[in-house]
Amino acid sequence: MNKPLIIRNARIVDPASNTDQIGALYVKNGTIEDIASGEIPGMPHDAQVMDAKGHLLSPGLIDMRVFTGEPGHEYRETLASASKAAATGGVTSFVCMPDTLPAIDDGALVDFIIRRAQTDCCINVLPSAAITKGLKGKEISEFGLLKQAGAICLSEGRNSIQSSALLRQAFTYAANFDLPIAHHISDAGLTGEGVMNAGLFATTLGLKGIPREAETIPLSRDLQLAMMTGVRYHAAQVSCGTSIEILAREKQKSPTISAGASINNLALNELDVGQYRTFFKLAPPLRSEDDRHALIAGLNAGTVDTIHSGHDPQDVEVKRRPFAEAASGAIGLETLFSAALRLVHSQDTDLMTILRAMTARPAQILGLDTGKLSKGAPADFFIADLDYPWVVDEASLKSRSNNTAFEDARFSGKVMRTFVAGQLVFDHHNEVPIV
Repeated sequence: MNKPLIIRNARIVDPASNTDQIGALYVKNGTIEDIASGEIPGMPHDAQVMDAKGHLLSPGLIDMRVFTGEPGHEYRETLASASKAAATGGVTSFVCMPDTLPAIDDGALVDFIIRRAQTDCCINVLPSAAITKGLKGKEISEFGLLKQAGAICLSEGRNSIQSSALLRQAFTYAANFDLPIAHHISDAGLTGEGVMNAGLFATTLGLKGIPREAETIPLSRDLQLAMMTGVRYHAAQVSCGTSIEILAREKQKSPTISAGASINNLALNELDVGQYRTFFKLAPPLRSEDDRHALIAGLNAGTVDTIHSGHDPQDVEVKRRPFAEAASGAIGLETLFSAALRLVHSQDTDLMTILRAMTARPAQILGLDTGKLSKGAPADFFIADLDYPWVVDEASLKSRSNNTAFEDARFSGKVMRTFVAGQLVFDHHNEVPIV
């Protein structure tokens, strides 16, 4: 067994217990043995002791929306490279989307992801499985077999199911197996050939816009079907103020409804597209500043439950193109925490709120025993210096792709160390993830 570890003089923030205190954490055999204000009583003589120097100690982040390229597009991202990027950003667990080649729509593929992650990855990889076979939106997958194989939830990844009848069938089937569904909401007809938020700025750039109704109409449909079937429903990512209004009203009727927002939509707006900067071409698109503030208000009110990175690696060939032709997506595992801290430093929200949305709430939605700092819980956590200044350098990113929406961004706050099951998997002082 590994030596016991005690981390002392840490600012321990645990949203699950609403705790914010200076104290110590005692880790033994991969789990949290004790947690105390001040010092650990009866400190074991053989323990390794680490001084956190007053820095933040938080449960490891749980990212509910991460795309990788494995299997099929390993040149964009492998599970191993994604896990290294995750560890660098304090993410100790992530849900990988089923958008692979082939799509993760079969128990054998779920098993492949789990086994590959156990072999190659330094953090916890949680596979989601496709709602429909081949992600084609025509025929639902075998949910029971997928859950038996280890799928943590169901998702259609980048796709959005257009048939209400098929979605009702999927929701009913998923409810029978108590599997949560995280669904990307987008009306294909209204989205059309749009490439950014519809409005004056899109018109100025001469680009086709995506109206907010392309999100709000399918959201309303999904919520009605979710309440009809009783499924554990998660609106994968919302981006506009009207969606917040709809969710605030409908969430009062059902405890099984939740919603997430990308850190991109919380920290950036449509003006960041600037002069056709394709790293800011995202799905859903960056919306107006009013929409961004509405999302933050929704986060503070609990209407937005989770914050995710939307990590979506794309290679140069599909990003260095005219804006209308470029692929959507940006990486974000390494910058998730620091970008979220922007909202704290700007006093738009507080530290407990952003951490809750990236730890305790995702764990509750997915039914995980992580996302908290309590006796007996897995020792998944990170230490961060909330005032550490740094600039995002594309060349230093651990992801295989460099399509970050925060290139050259100046941040205050950085993850210093990341631990999974009590093991150090990232140390800023070495600047390399430990596998």
